[in-house]
Amino acid sequence: MPDFIHVWSATDVIGRTVALLLLAMSVLSWSLIFWRSLTLWRAQSGLPPALAAFWAAPTWEQGSTQAAQLDREGLLAPLLQASTAPQVQGSLAEQGPVDARLTRQLRDALHLSLRRLSFGQVALASIGATAPFVGLFGTVWGIYQALLDLGGGGALSMDRIAGPVGEALVMTAAGLAVAIPAVLAYNIFGKRVAALEAELEGFAHDLREWQAARAAR
Repeated sequence: MPDFIHVWSATDVIGRTVALLLLAMSVLSWSLIFWRSLTLWRAQSGLPPALAAFWAAPTWEQGSTQAAQLDREGLLAPLLQASTAPQVQGSLAEQGPVDARLTRQLRDALHLSLRRLSFGQVALASIGATAPFVGLFGTVWGIYQALLDLGGGGALSMDRIAGPVGEALVMTAAGLAVAIPAVLAYNIFGKRVAALEAELEGFAHDLREWQAARAAR
């Protein structure tokens, strides 16, 4: 196992910058993984009971209150507010068909909830895609520095070649160690977000039908 203190002291400013960049990417990645694991777990555990409680309530007000208590991530609130939002008198939205107005309002609210669910996905994907190349750059730079040292003179030996090259390869391993958890988390979270998105889309459709039928009475 390489001595990381020795690797740090032996490298130059660029090598240390690459190492610090990989460390920052790793910290950000694991912070997002822990935080999104918690928020998505809360969303998955709270959304089905909230939907059931809303439709089982005798009135809209009671249903909204019960849903808000169970939906700890607040995913249903934008949809409920959008379905009852008043329109400006004389506006194009107020003059249009009720179905079209509800569809537009619920679509915008759904996008708002989905943005909250997907927060951090771009960062995880970017870390997973770029960390191996950052590590590879650190390795190439380390090998380049090692070759410069060898070209400076002195007798060639296996120790003079294998030591610096092995230390440089640590950067590639570090890049992969940062990227692999980020990619796995991105895929797992993407599947969970897709399942929650399907439930929210279904709820938005049901709200639209319910409010349109109520307006037609």
